[in-house]
Amino acid sequence: MEENEIKQLVVKKVSAAKIASQKLGLMNFKQKNAVLLAIAAGLEKNIKEIMFHNDIDVESAKDAGLDDALIDRLKLTEKRIADMIEGVRSIVKQEDPIGEIIENRTLSDNLNIQKVRVPLGTIAMIYESRPNVTVDASALCIKSGNAIVLRGGSEAINSNKILANIISSSGESAGMPAGAVTLIDTVDRNAISELIKLDKLIDLLIPRGGEKMIDFIKQHSTIPILSHGSGLCHTYIDKEADIDMAIKVSVNAKCQRPGVCNATETVLVHRDIAGKILPELCKKYEMLGVEIRGCKLTKEIVGNVIDATEEDWMTEYHSLIVSIKVVNSLEEAIMHINRYGSAHSDSIITNNKERAEKFLREVNSAAVFHNVSTRLHDGSVFGLGAEIGISTNKLHARGVMGARELTTTKFIVRGNGNIRK
Repeated sequence: MEENEIKQLVVKKVSAAKIASQKLGLMNFKQKNAVLLAIAAGLEKNIKEIMFHNDIDVESAKDAGLDDALIDRLKLTEKRIADMIEGVRSIVKQEDPIGEIIENRTLSDNLNIQKVRVPLGTIAMIYESRPNVTVDASALCIKSGNAIVLRGGSEAINSNKILANIISSSGESAGMPAGAVTLIDTVDRNAISELIKLDKLIDLLIPRGGEKMIDFIKQHSTIPILSHGSGLCHTYIDKEADIDMAIKVSVNAKCQRPGVCNATETVLVHRDIAGKILPELCKKYEMLGVEIRGCKLTKEIVGNVIDATEEDWMTEYHSLIVSIKVVNSLEEAIMHINRYGSAHSDSIITNNKERAEKFLREVNSAAVFHNVSTRLHDGSVFGLGAEIGISTNKLHARGVMGARELTTTKFIVRGNGNIRK
């Protein structure tokens, strides 16, 4: 497509979404839930077709030599599709965030002031690899009364097309305004450049993907951005940790699904417990195919470990690689996390409540955990049904983002001829 044709395509689709957002924002609780239930039913009815189109993307990704972590994020199994459908139905069960009265005050002159929750309007989502985002983002936006414009990566184009088609046709059959869920279905990268300039039509832009893509969007977008930062997560094993628990949690945090943003990349171990836990922990990692990169003390205790460099402490591996560092104190662990981490998800394993509370208070991350795997920083685990991303921003929303995080507020003021004196 010519550059001008791409611009016309993007503007046309986004303009339709803007119109749809005004109608969707006025739909009530029952109407939005009926749309979501229809979408869940449509997805369930078409599982085989979804998997057929996803298989095409997966095979193309393998032929192109894409790495295993990306292919894992791209692949839709029957269980992952079932989880997506369950996520939509879980969102149905949630209360409607729209119309919630956050504040209600009546002043001495009988002036009543309410602060209420309202939709943002039109949201654009630019993302890579994960076709489940197409479903999760659409469902959350419908629940919160927002239209959504989706632009997925080229590696997932067939998956995203079939999912967006099912969502649109099923949702519109149940009363969703046409254009409320729209996919920019060209793989031409110029579509992104055009999309991120449409601040007159789009109220919020959420990029979700690699650091290079997010940096490009931050530099060139005229639309307010809520970014999904990198996931350089840590698990700190304190000197008063239960060894069996620490090994179980640390292995899960790294190995359960290493290609995702809430997987642990660095394990910090207190010096007093390192000799007791590291041999068994590293043995477990090696059995699961994890490459271990360790500091000098880690190498002295374990032996067959690759030297960790300064770069390792700053690397989100997205694969079965873990860096291990022995620290002298809880304070050193906190300093390391706040220096090298991405403020995403960090955990302490300890039986000492006072030390745990210090960690939870002083580690400056969107989610902090005590005796919990970092893998649990997730919308479904947190009871949100799904998530549109995990924000490492400090403004508007932070951490896992559900329907409530896709709203803003307005004041409603009622009086009886009140004037300014």
